Amino acid sequence: MAEAADFQGMSTSPARRWLRRTAALTAGVPLVAGLLCGPAAPSAYASEDATGSRTVDVSLDTLTPSTPREDDTLTVSGTVINRGKQTVSDARVDVGVGPRLSGRTALDSAAERTGHEPGVDPAPIGGKYTTKIPQLASGISRDFSLSIPVSELKLDGAGVYQLGVSLSGQTPDNSVDQVLGIQRTFLPWQPEATEKKTRFTYLWPLISSTRLTSETSSDEQQTPVFKDETLAAELAPGGRLGQLVSLGSELPVTWVIDPDLLATVDAMTRNYRVKSGNTTVAGKNQAVAERWLSAVEAAVQERKVVALPFGDPDLASLAHRGKDVSGSLSHLQPATEVADTTVETILHVKPSIDFAWPVDGAVDSSIVDVATSAGAHKVIARSDSLQDNLGYTPSAARPIGGGTTAVVADARLSTAFQGDMLQAGSSTLAVQKFLAQSLALTQQDPKKQRSIVVAPQRMPTAAQAQSMARALHALDDQRWTQPLDLVAAAAAKPDANVTTKVPGASQYPGKLRKQELPVQAFQDIRTTQNRLDNFKVILTAQHRVVTPFGRAIDREMSTSWRGSPVAAQQYRTSVQDYLQSLTEEVQLIEKSDVTLSGRSATIPVTVQNQLVQGIDHLVLRLRSDHPTRLNFDHDKGIAEQPITVEGGHSQSVKFTAEANANGPVPMTAQLYTEDGKPYGEPMKFTVKVSELTPTVMLVIAGGVLLLVLAGVRMYSRRKRAAAREAAAEGTQDTKGDIDSPDPGQASDPAPDTGAESGDPSGTGEKVDR
Repeated sequence: MAEAADFQGMSTSPARRWLRRTAALTAGVPLVAGLLCGPAAPSAYASEDATGSRTVDVSLDTLTPSTPREDDTLTVSGTVINRGKQTVSDARVDVGVGPRLSGRTALDSAAERTGHEPGVDPAPIGGKYTTKIPQLASGISRDFSLSIPVSELKLDGAGVYQLGVSLSGQTPDNSVDQVLGIQRTFLPWQPEATEKKTRFTYLWPLISSTRLTSETSSDEQQTPVFKDETLAAELAPGGRLGQLVSLGSELPVTWVIDPDLLATVDAMTRNYRVKSGNTTVAGKNQAVAERWLSAVEAAVQERKVVALPFGDPDLASLAHRGKDVSGSLSHLQPATEVADTTVETILHVKPSIDFAWPVDGAVDSSIVDVATSAGAHKVIARSDSLQDNLGYTPSAARPIGGGTTAVVADARLSTAFQGDMLQAGSSTLAVQKFLAQSLALTQQDPKKQRSIVVAPQRMPTAAQAQSMARALHALDDQRWTQPLDLVAAAAAKPDANVTTKVPGASQYPGKLRKQELPVQAFQDIRTTQNRLDNFKVILTAQHRVVTPFGRAIDREMSTSWRGSPVAAQQYRTSVQDYLQSLTEEVQLIEKSDVTLSGRSATIPVTVQNQLVQGIDHLVLRLRSDHPTRLNFDHDKGIAEQPITVEGGHSQSVKFTAEANANGPVPMTAQLYTEDGKPYGEPMKFTVKVSELTPTVMLVIAGGVLLLVLAGVRMYSRRKRAAAREAAAEGTQDTKGDIDSPDPGQASDPAPDTGAESGDPSGTGEKVDR
């Protein structure tokens, strides 16, 4: 690895001279052995062992100034805590400086050591620069503060020195004075400006996790729906994003922004809704969002802004899991275009969209291919991925083929603040190590100016951001660094012999690979996109659906889902479910079975549109499963009609059908888009045909006529029979009573008999048979 070279042209420091004098007390031990293993220690440390030097925790909370000058006074403060079981007596806190460390690798080794190592750790300055603690009982903590003029440190020559703060004392089991706890850090010493300063680029990311859902209210404004109100806490002055903006506004940094965050906060400045169980409630943090956006806009003026593709897509996941799922890569170019317009519209600055930033700067050939597929020509990598085999740290930029430039961030500096920075001691150690590494890097070759890039974690906590800002402010006087924006760093002349070959896929870190989005994620995205494509073609106001769902798909590919596979799946499912619910707002109303009497009739089918916008470019097809029994338009088994329905309305479409035979006929109604794709679920019902054909009518008519004729004949016969009987009875009466005839009876007919008629019975008339 690079960064192993020693400092050049340095004189021997007083601490090293002390080391040699101590080593001389041990006959026969070479100087090299003394430097590596430590010389024989004074008697005060003779009984020390590793366990004993960890009895007391020493926390170094402040060290000011972080990069002192000759006339400064160094102030060291912190806390000591007795972790042992016995009381420590006659304790004192000391500060020691030395030896000077040679090269960046030496700094790494010094930072890894724990416990006190006699002869290797710096000797205490002692004297009046000591804090005494008479007793320190078990579990008890005490604060301390020491102020020492820099001139008393006897620093000789520019470079990085090791500084140790230790507590010495006695315990009941050991009355000999011994070191019971120590904390080490680094003291960068560069009192005057170097001849060639390192050009220093620090990326300042404004990136967050997904908060917006794909849902919007059905009003004209399409009021957005947030999954919760947690973003407001981040935007507040003390929140993570609030701190990043306020701190970054005072620093010479390059802003790296996910436009999705800007769009989300911009949505919060107006009316918005927040999910609450199965309903939504009104959002209340418009003022917080407005203040934050105004602060961002002010902070980025006259600064370089790099816009990542919308949603900060996970390039490695796309390269390793998504590229084989059709359509996955097609989302990158639109996400890049939206990023440009989003940043310019909201912040009123023109961003650079020419950079791709894979997770942790880890690259392989497939990641580079995906990153450049959307038009990026510069890939932000990291030196633990694209490694150089030089004796120093080279400039960040180098060509990697195909017109693409890799901007390789320094791994040590980029990861300096990834730990827990909430504790003051952790923050102070991280700041001092960062400054020491930056000076050691410059001192590798003081006569050669290089351009170094630092790409920290994507979403630093508020405490991490504060530590980063402290470190950068310590470089304000530009004694060995000078600020440079990312665009200029990418354009810097590459060093000779730097690595330009991109690693293969097998060299991608396994830990990062395990965090990638699964193949199923990209299959879900494809399903959502296909459904959206089928849906949008029927809409009269496509942007009301295409825009929110297009951005939701971008968010589904975000790097922020790493480490949260369950939440990522839930989000993808929620997007699919909501889109499906919208498509189902356009549907066919279920029909009951229909009875058709007669040769022809109309069959109505109703299309319902519950969307707030109109629909068109749809076709309704009605199919008869038995066209020989029931058909449309001259023996056709299928009929279709175009559909146009206003928002919130229904339309009844009538189809004229022709019956050829009786019986049930299964029917299927289905909506189609104009390009022939089915839309929604088919609707099935049955038509019961009871048509009377001409032949049947003739048969029935003939039967009825025969019945009528038979009835008339029977009626006539009965009438004639009754008449004959009446005539016979009249003859008998005349013969029996001839002497007293009744003048009126001789010629009158029978009183209960009407005139004989051959006409058929009237309607409803009962005929006796």
